[in-house]
Amino acid sequence: MTSTPIADLWPTLSGGADARPEAAHRLLQAAVESFAERGFHATTTRDIATAAGMSPAALYIHYQSKAALLAEISQAGHAATLSLVRAAASAEGGPAERMRHLVEQFTAWHARARTVGRVVNYELHALPEDAYAVVAALRLDIEREVSGLIEEGAASGAFQVAEVRTAARAVTSLGIDVSRWYTDRSSETPEELGRRYGELVLRMLGA
Repeated sequence: MTSTPIADLWPTLSGGADARPEAAHRLLQAAVESFAERGFHATTTRDIATAAGMSPAALYIHYQSKAALLAEISQAGHAATLSLVRAAASAEGGPAERMRHLVEQFTAWHARARTVGRVVNYELHALPEDAYAVVAALRLDIEREVSGLIEEGAASGAFQVAEVRTAARAVTSLGIDVSRWYTDRSSETPEELGRRYGELVLRMLGA
């Protein structure tokens, strides 16, 4: 798979406060691919270590467990998505223009980063309780950003929605689901799909 933007989620592998050794980077990459292909529970630490070109014992030098790997992947993926949504929601332009841009970016990200997207959105049940709490807070922040933009549009007359929270969840669900079905064989590029979803969401919101 070529769709896992590990370098985008963890750009600093040497130097700086967030530095990670190259071996940890390989483990993260291998864990994402393994969890996406097999699911968290069917993946063993040996599967991850072998895919990373390491011994199972070497994995524990960097991570206490495969659950710790899942927690870091899920938190990083959600943090990246929240950053994208916040930037789009706070950009210049009216509510409809910003919503279009948000959906385009959100959809394209889940198409390009579909392997990560599948893991962070569909393996939530496997997170330890403390890690789930962190991720749940990030997901709530994402929903709040989208809800806030919809509320702004509704107040200005740009959108016609019956219930803001349901509309916000529908908007994010559309983009998230792209990571489930999008492949290299899909007929549309991530950007093309983003543009089409942007149009659909504006119609859905009554713009």
